[in-house]
Amino acid sequence: MKLTAPVPFCGAALPRRATGFRPSHAGRKPGIAARKGCPTMSMLSLILLASSAFAQPPQGGPPPAGRGGRGGGGRGNMFITLDEAAFKPMFDGKSLEGWDCDSNFWRVTDGAIVGETTADHQPPQNIFCIWRGGKPADFDLKLQYKITGADTGNSGVQYRSVEMPEVAKWVMKGYQADIDSRQQYTGQIYEERGRGFLALRGQFNYIGDGQKPGNVGSVGDNGELKAFIKINDWNDIEVIARGNTIVQLINGHVMSQLVDDDKSGRKMDGLIGIQLHKTTGPMKIEARNIRIKEM
Repeated sequence: MKLTAPVPFCGAALPRRATGFRPSHAGRKPGIAARKGCPTMSMLSLILLASSAFAQPPQGGPPPAGRGGRGGGGRGNMFITLDEAAFKPMFDGKSLEGWDCDSNFWRVTDGAIVGETTADHQPPQNIFCIWRGGKPADFDLKLQYKITGADTGNSGVQYRSVEMPEVAKWVMKGYQADIDSRQQYTGQIYEERGRGFLALRGQFNYIGDGQKPGNVGSVGDNGELKAFIKINDWNDIEVIARGNTIVQLINGHVMSQLVDDDKSGRKMDGLIGIQLHKTTGPMKIEARNIRIKEM
């Protein structure tokens, strides 16, 4: 990645990445301070109230029976197990039917869509395997991914995106659930070829109309959330997009959340794709069990 001048982020500076390799930013923990263009307290209260619809039940099952709740009853049956009956498969596990990508880099192996590069076989720029089954607006997207290879490996799940044929075929612009081998960016909300970093791992951010992202609060400690991500193994990733609110989860843990009121910058529907990043070394991204529930 090439770094350009830092972009003000409500009082802090965040790195802006270009479309090439992204270097390490380990140890950098941007702080966010109030400034002109950041949400007011009253606005934040409304955002927090609106976002409560995405609150998760605690992991590990219901609380122990016998603990009194409101009215003296137990709380063991407060939450239900959500079924996946409404989800539809996006990948048949056997072929790239319904997907559009460069066969020089993409294939199907062992029930997974595989994108792979070597040190001397790289795409000219970041490219994507694009799903042609629609342009979802409000949805719940789930899949499993595994990234292996050199520590320069970089990928992501693109959504609410558009193609950029003026750049090249299979190039996309839009929201991305970021993935990388070093787990520096994995879990964050990024915008490919757009506004850049929107919510880092552990952040709940807000973007006002025509403004930069501002921090509302935390969904967890960056390091603790990183520990939930499996290295060189399969991970479950989930993206919930409803209206102007986006929530990203990995292995059942909320990694980042965004409320986007930037009408000129955001996109409310669009294409879904899997990224193969141009890097300096070999890497492989695999995706399987891809399914979606449109709302």
